[in-house]
Amino acid sequence: MFTLSAIDGEMAERIRTFQWHGSAIGPIETWPSALETTLALCLNTDIPSAIYWGKDFRVLYNDAWAPIAGEKHPWALGRAASEVWSDIWQVIEPQLQSVVTSGKGFRVVDQILPMLRGGRTQNTHWDYSFAPIFGPDGVVLGVFNQGNETTGRLSAERALRASEERLEYALGASQTVGTWDWDISNDRVFADARFAKIYGVDQQVAAGGAPISEFFTLVHPEDLFKLQAAITDALETGAPFSQEYRLINAAGSIRWVAAQGRVTRAPDGTPLRFPGVSFDITDRRVTETALRDSEERFRAITNSIDQMIWSTQPDGHHDYYNQRWYDFTGVPRGSTDGEAWNGMFHPDDQDRAWTTWRHSLATGETYHIEYRLRHRSGGYRWVLGRAQPVKNELGEITRWFGTCTDIQEIVDAREILAKSREDLESEIEERTAKLVETQNQLRQAHKMEAVGQLTGGIAHDFNNMLAVILGSINLLEKRLARGETDVARYVDAAKDGANRAASLTHRLLAFSRRQPLQPEVIDVNRMIAGMSELLTRTLGEQVSVETVLAAGLWKIHADNSQLENAILNLAVNGRDAMPSGGKLTVETANSYLSDEYARDNAIAAGQYVMVAVSDTGTGMSAEVIAKAFDPFFTTKEVGKGSGLGLSQIFGFVRQSNGHVKIYSEEGLGSAVKVYLPRFDGDAGPSGTVESERRTERGSASETVLVVEDDERVRTFSTEALRELGYSVIEAGSGPQAMALINAGLKPDLLFTDVVMPGMTGRELADAALSLISGLKVLYTTGYTRNAVVHNGVLDNGTDLLQKPFSLDQLAEKIRKVLDE
Repeated sequence: MFTLSAIDGEMAERIRTFQWHGSAIGPIETWPSALETTLALCLNTDIPSAIYWGKDFRVLYNDAWAPIAGEKHPWALGRAASEVWSDIWQVIEPQLQSVVTSGKGFRVVDQILPMLRGGRTQNTHWDYSFAPIFGPDGVVLGVFNQGNETTGRLSAERALRASEERLEYALGASQTVGTWDWDISNDRVFADARFAKIYGVDQQVAAGGAPISEFFTLVHPEDLFKLQAAITDALETGAPFSQEYRLINAAGSIRWVAAQGRVTRAPDGTPLRFPGVSFDITDRRVTETALRDSEERFRAITNSIDQMIWSTQPDGHHDYYNQRWYDFTGVPRGSTDGEAWNGMFHPDDQDRAWTTWRHSLATGETYHIEYRLRHRSGGYRWVLGRAQPVKNELGEITRWFGTCTDIQEIVDAREILAKSREDLESEIEERTAKLVETQNQLRQAHKMEAVGQLTGGIAHDFNNMLAVILGSINLLEKRLARGETDVARYVDAAKDGANRAASLTHRLLAFSRRQPLQPEVIDVNRMIAGMSELLTRTLGEQVSVETVLAAGLWKIHADNSQLENAILNLAVNGRDAMPSGGKLTVETANSYLSDEYARDNAIAAGQYVMVAVSDTGTGMSAEVIAKAFDPFFTTKEVGKGSGLGLSQIFGFVRQSNGHVKIYSEEGLGSAVKVYLPRFDGDAGPSGTVESERRTERGSASETVLVVEDDERVRTFSTEALRELGYSVIEAGSGPQAMALINAGLKPDLLFTDVVMPGMTGRELADAALSLISGLKVLYTTGYTRNAVVHNGVLDNGTDLLQKPFSLDQLAEKIRKVLDE
């Protein structure tokens, strides 16, 4: 009976202790003799062996086969082969079935099996055999397997072939490298085709082996003895062989070769083989010869000129000086190599020269400096040092070449000239100072002239307006004192004068770019179309009005009323320039202002919307155009214009980041072009839709808190609001207003001046809003550079009423803010 107790080994022990009861193979006591015999053979051999038993090929194996199972050992014992070899089952399952079906074994060599190892699939190679295991009735009961993995051997063989191929490719890439192997005892040199070609030996002879003397026939006679002596020394001493010598071919041309090799010896020291390589170095020797000739010519040239010439490596290490350097300095050759040259400078010049030289090395900039260099006489002479870098095709510095030129005579002459030049420079400085002073005086005079024109114009217009106001008030006072009530014309005259003064103030603010703009998104074509009737009515029947509106016109973001006023002003100016009538054209277009044009006119380049107003009138001269935007400048008769129309337009356009330009020619008319920046954002709600008309009367249930530090203005505002029907509480400052609010006052609207001592209107509004939710705020001011206007534009969501204002303007603004 078969027993496992007599067999040693890990797998014998595992098979003995395995729980075979309930398995497909069954208890060991019931195993057939064919399985027992084959298992005994399997466990008693050192060859990796396994048994695939039964219908599902249960696996049993020996110690030598265990490494083949790898990570699956010892789990694989007793398992079905389809589980153990699930990764390669598609390969071996047909092979196992073939053995069972045919009853014939087979052997495979270098079978590729894609096995799962270390968590990834790897291609492995195997030599193995499958043999049938027969039962008593001749039926195949299992398969006996023996084999070895050949992956490592095949990988090594492939690596060796690849290495040999790379070596052959490397040698074959250059026809100037040949290999040889000298069998010393038989005096046979075996060489490749390249070596044979270099030495003029038949390739078949070289491949089959030839005496070494065959390869000496082309050696130059002057080099043969030295070559043979070097070979003899290598044979005797074992030292590496390396020689360069000449070969003469049949045509008489000479080629240089370099041969290198090493003798291989027997254990007793007898030379056996002498392998090596030979290189064709003709091109290198030609280059070296040319380089030596070039260096000789370079030295001859550099030594033939008077200047000292030197060169350095890329890091500034000096390695060459011509003969003139040594003639000048008298130092021994080589004593100033490296960085020792700096010691030749005057002590006061060393740091400066060293710093300049390091800067040139770091940046590649030309080295240029004057310094004092020690002469062979022991004294110092001034020299001019210059150096230029030499760069390769990659822009890398490969060398520096420099010169030193003795300029002592030039320095001496320069010092003599400098003495007389000092006197000349002193006189020039004096005259320059006088010229600067004269120019400053002239600029000051121009400023005073401009200020005089401005203040004179303001004084003239304000005196006229004040005369009307004061005169009307005086007459009004006298008539009322006499009990007369027919005084409406005096009131109207005073109001007209005051309105004209307010208009003048607004125009001056516009010119100075201090007016508060309230920009909105504007469709310029739509706005001009809406002005057509106004323009026609304003300009009269003698003027023909034409509009040329561009299709696809961009939107702009500007103050709508200011733009309408600008167009109307330009139209009136055009009418006045056509006393006998003519044609006035309003045109729009999309425009792009180039970088060059923008630079010349001090504006930003980019996309603009152009509005042009042109006429067929008398035109303007270049002198008039130059002054046209100046305040109070006018060519109209006295009383026909203030001279602020164009200056107001100029201020508005510039404040809106735009540009305005006049084109005119005398007798041919004028055109004024206004450029306003294109708006690229969301248009939002149209600013041209008319709002529903509101009532301007107030209600006693609506309380207005008036805060104004000027008592007269506060009194007027308070009385006016009460006249309009509102309940009014007044305060003379921000703190007074906050005291009222803290005491329980909850007004519907805060009407406050912006500029007040102690607490500004903005600060008051912020404090009040923190206590009263939904409080409406209306600011008033006579000057715009304050807390609610920034860059000339009213803060978003802010309501402002400019001083001075009329009762009607106050009523309309108060009602609008309360109804919003």
